[in-house]
Amino acid sequence: MAEENVVTVEEVRDAQESLKNGITLHEKKSFKEAIEEFKKSAMTHPFDLKHVDELGAKLKSGSYKLQQESIAYMGCAAVHLNKLIQSLEPGQSQEVPVDESLMNAFKDWQ
Repeated sequence: MAEENVVTVEEVRDAQESLKNGITLHEKKSFKEAIEEFKKSAMTHPFDLKHVDELGAKLKSGSYKLQQESIAYMGCAAVHLNKLIQSLEPGQSQEVPVDESLMNAFKDWQ
């Protein structure tokens, strides 16, 4: 992996914080704000710069409710965070206190 492509502990923390903020906003039915947090999480050290825009285009082409769009972006952000965590150097994952509920969900994805 090239030096500039290395995932940092700080990036994982930022992505996790944005995901958690988005989930909180989603639960409060603040879907637009939640979507912005999920996008922010998914764009932290992006592996594919076009992915979030492509997801947005697909959602716009359908007739989805805002709540459904929020769920789609939530899934995108969660998958992205899992990939970030998996990309950390050995030992670095100990430096990131990953939320217990997120780790339990990610265990099933291996």
